[in-house]
Amino acid sequence: MGVTSVRLNKKEERVLEFLKEYFGCDASTLMKKSLWDLYEEVKDREIVEDFEKRERDSKTAFLKFEDIV
Repeated sequence: MGVTSVRLNKKEERVLEFLKEYFGCDASTLMKKSLWDLYEEVKDREIVEDFEKRERDSKTAFLKFEDIV
């Protein structure tokens, strides 16, 4: 398991303390949650960008409800 050291200024420390209390968890859990939230956002953006590219290339289409079921 890796260990990462993070330096925080006073304002960042206050925000961290607020979030620890708000979510009821320790700094490690909070940072892991934040890491996964950011990762999920990147993956969501990739999906949207892929869809938009396919849409620009006219490779998307609407389906009728009847065709789906």
